[in-house]
Amino acid sequence: MSKDLFGEGAGGPAQASQALAYSPLAERMRPRTLGEVVGQAHLLGPGKPLRVAFESGRPHSMIFWGPPGVGKTTLARLMVEGFDAQFIAISAVLGGVKDIRDAVVAAQVAQARGRRTILFVDEVHRFNKAQQDAFLPYVESGLFTFIGATTENPSFEVNSALLSRARVYVLQALSFEELGELVDRALATMNAEEGQAALSFEAAAREQLARWADGDARRLINAMEIVAESARNAGREVVDPAWLETALSQSLRRFDKGGEAFYDQISALHKAIRGSDPDASLYWFSRMLDGGADPRYLSRRLVRMAVEDIGLADPRATQLTLNAADIYERLGSPEGELALAQAVVYLACAAKSNAVYNAYKAARRYAEQHGSAPVPLHLRNAPTKLMKELGYGRRYRYAHDEPHGYAAGEQYFPDGLDAVFYEPTDRGLEGKIQQKLAFLRELDAQSSGRGPRD
Repeated sequence: MSKDLFGEGAGGPAQASQALAYSPLAERMRPRTLGEVVGQAHLLGPGKPLRVAFESGRPHSMIFWGPPGVGKTTLARLMVEGFDAQFIAISAVLGGVKDIRDAVVAAQVAQARGRRTILFVDEVHRFNKAQQDAFLPYVESGLFTFIGATTENPSFEVNSALLSRARVYVLQALSFEELGELVDRALATMNAEEGQAALSFEAAAREQLARWADGDARRLINAMEIVAESARNAGREVVDPAWLETALSQSLRRFDKGGEAFYDQISALHKAIRGSDPDASLYWFSRMLDGGADPRYLSRRLVRMAVEDIGLADPRATQLTLNAADIYERLGSPEGELALAQAVVYLACAAKSNAVYNAYKAARRYAEQHGSAPVPLHLRNAPTKLMKELGYGRRYRYAHDEPHGYAAGEQYFPDGLDAVFYEPTDRGLEGKIQQKLAFLRELDAQSSGRGPRD
């Protein structure tokens, strides 16, 4: 294993820039040792899993799961140095079965020469099931150590067979402090390059850039390169917040419309509304809009929340949310977003009940379990003479003609079946519904001489 792998640097920024003079800044700054890695202390600190794997000298198959720009590819490349292995990289976006076959052949050649192979598959979730299955026999035989990188939850996107043969490591977005450290390193790297004028950042601009990167090291470093070039072309030696705003395109928070970050944020919005926190609900709603979420998608999810988490505790919530969606369709952005924000606040403040949601799920399970039980004769319609002669509709009690408009003791389930699915809460309108159902069940008990159903 390389003696320098755990060092605090391999010659510093100047040496790295000389070796990679014509590479992008992100590549020039790519860590050459574990000591240069910023972030992921929960995996790389003393005694932590990946540090132990490096120190042991025995690589194992693994999957790196985390947002963009947190070091997944970097860690895979460091393993090549740490384990003195051949490195083969495949992009699941561009690659296919042929690339997998070529990698197998290359690994077999390396094995014949007594050398290990590390196969790195970027965006592994983009491979389909058959492509992922193609790795299995070679992972099991030890032909290569498989390392997959993904921004998506591997529980859903990686085959269970492959997942069971690899250890999943969760990488975290870089903290504000870690991004600030990267700003300083990027400045040191650029300022050390021959023929470049020294550049500095005001403290406020440094913080602004770190927040703009939103946990993504690659995004920050690429932005630093753009800002530095713009500043030097303009003859500036100091970057202030105003200049930073003009040098960068409009700041957009990281928002993967089809990925893990998307579902994390909509989950946070749903849970904040369910938890009756209007302020946090508005925050997540605004955060998603700021990141580029389609307001129509948000309006659909709000309707779902109104039905699932509020239900009959406040039936107005569903109608108000539908109205907000209609207003958005009429006004568009940004005016229509205010109606959706109003719906968000109303849903958060409304009485909560998932009684109907639970009742529906229970009824579905019950119906599946009991199959096609026949409809009782007294509940069947009798539009023909034959049906009447067969007893269809006989002894059916018309509820409107009964006291309280309720046919006490009447049975509406198939013969031999009886159950209670809907159990209203005492919150909001459901409190009234609860009282009414209790009254009707008491009428049933009086009619039949038995206790209320439970």
